[in-house]
Amino acid sequence: MVSLSFGAVPYGKIIYAHRGASRELPENTLEAFALARELGAGAIETDAHLTRDGHVVLSHDPSGNRMAGVDRNICDTTLGEIRRWNMGARFSGAEVSQATHFAMPTLSEALDAFPDVLFNVDAKQVEPDMMPALLRCIRRRDACSRVRIASFSTKNLKRARSLGYEGPTGLSAPEVALALTRPLALARKFPVAGDAVQIPLSAYGVRLATPGKIARFHALGLRVDFWTVDDPALANTLFSIGADGIMTDDVRAICSRSRVSPDF
Repeated sequence: MVSLSFGAVPYGKIIYAHRGASRELPENTLEAFALARELGAGAIETDAHLTRDGHVVLSHDPSGNRMAGVDRNICDTTLGEIRRWNMGARFSGAEVSQATHFAMPTLSEALDAFPDVLFNVDAKQVEPDMMPALLRCIRRRDACSRVRIASFSTKNLKRARSLGYEGPTGLSAPEVALALTRPLALARKFPVAGDAVQIPLSAYGVRLATPGKIARFHALGLRVDFWTVDDPALANTLFSIGADGIMTDDVRAICSRSRVSPDF
């Protein structure tokens, strides 16, 4: 069993490959994940949807339109049909041949292919409910300790927790707002669920990437990861003021020029 765990080092510095090495290869593919690891990323950030026949697949979008040029929703399509989609069909990278077929992977395939990697999985689909299938997939591979479930959907996160997910979960935007604005003593007495605040540099005109806000989240036992950061100088600044992680599309630049050593 892999002992790797998000919880092992609560504030360990992590460079997350946002959808894999997505600047150089089609996002959310096994090829993009492999390149990200080769370049030094400490964790993979990816996105999940559920096929019509119950398979958890990795895609940011709910359909194949943007990446594969196929105007079909994943939730209405079987895995067998999705296998025929080329997720690199509309990728513009100069090094990628349009003749190369990039398959949309299942989460199971990704966990099996990278047994020593932490995954941050953004559960995108809300309806139909994908959470039971997502948890089954992770549990079958004994991967709860190395898979954080994140989501913009509070409903999805509450569903994962209500199903007794043994691994870490991120915070949704309303949960982040509560952690940030509730009086500190009250926030400590009634903590929000989850272990990680994963946020942009600013939102709704409020600067989030400040030492004070990072310190507040840390005081509540939460790690703080920022997205999406492709400037190495900015990444170094964020780490210097206390950030625990950054999510980047440009894994090569960040890993080669960051002053932070990846966790593994």
